[in-house]
Amino acid sequence: MAARPPFYPDVKNSPAHTQIAKLESDDPTDTRLKPDAEKSPASAMKGPPVFGPSALTPDGYAVNTMMPPYWPSRAPRDKSNPALVDLNSPSVLVPQDNQHIGDLLDGKGVDWAWYSGGWQAAIDAQPDTPDFPAAPNFQYHHQPFNYYRNLGPDHPEARAKRLRDGGLGDMPDTNKFLADVEAGRLPAVTFYKPQGNLNMHAGYADVESGDRHIVHIVDSLRRGPQWQDMVVIITVDENGGWWDHVAPPKGDRWGPGTRVPALVVSPYAKKGYVDHTVYDTGSILRLITRVFDLPTLEGLKLRDDAMKARGQKPMGDLTNTLAFSA
Repeated sequence: MAARPPFYPDVKNSPAHTQIAKLESDDPTDTRLKPDAEKSPASAMKGPPVFGPSALTPDGYAVNTMMPPYWPSRAPRDKSNPALVDLNSPSVLVPQDNQHIGDLLDGKGVDWAWYSGGWQAAIDAQPDTPDFPAAPNFQYHHQPFNYYRNLGPDHPEARAKRLRDGGLGDMPDTNKFLADVEAGRLPAVTFYKPQGNLNMHAGYADVESGDRHIVHIVDSLRRGPQWQDMVVIITVDENGGWWDHVAPPKGDRWGPGTRVPALVVSPYAKKGYVDHTVYDTGSILRLITRVFDLPTLEGLKLRDDAMKARGQKPMGDLTNTLAFSA
């Protein structure tokens, strides 16, 4: 949502200092974790090395799972305000203030929203029972806008408008995203994150249920009244990229990383077309930026400048997949 990693200021003196990765060198950009000498076997023949926490870099960037500072979150609630999370918990990221794509859309007067399956069910969960059963298996840390101060509980109007409940399941009477699809109420820029048991994430969800859900979503969009003006981009986080045999191009400190699948479904999509342009997940934000003539997010600029400095083309914005000039 911001094309850059979250940041924890003064992390070494923070409650989260125990989550800082120990590296092989004093360089905070080192990507080599240092094994725990006391817990690791002396030889790989006797087992794999043991590493400590690695959620934060020594200079404060969150590179692994940290919980949002607002409810819903897996961390304990603030005892004085149930809408907040205890910021003294080492697993909680402090509220973020950097610019995100929603800020730029707001600046241009473009309506947008993030729909999340199970959102309201998670909000209504009791403080002492934050975990969910197999369905909806809500994923607290998959809600990027719940980390931002300007969409937090102190901004109730923006929070209610932008962070929307996707409901539950596959039917419009329970899935509020599908209800808005059917009614033609989707904002100009819409993000949809399925509930955990339908998101195809390896380890706790299955591919078949996720595939069925994607097909149902796309079919519903195609039948909806907004379809003729729609571009749908379907992508995932790790799936398809765990065992990539192609090294990514050199960019900035944060990537690009291994390849992940992306499908573009639209009346404007080129038929039967496989695009070999080099993209990254920020390319979705680049497309939004181009279509709505937005300023360039800092993270996108840094990535593109790094690619140029290495003599490579900047990342694409997905318009090669479409039969129109955005």
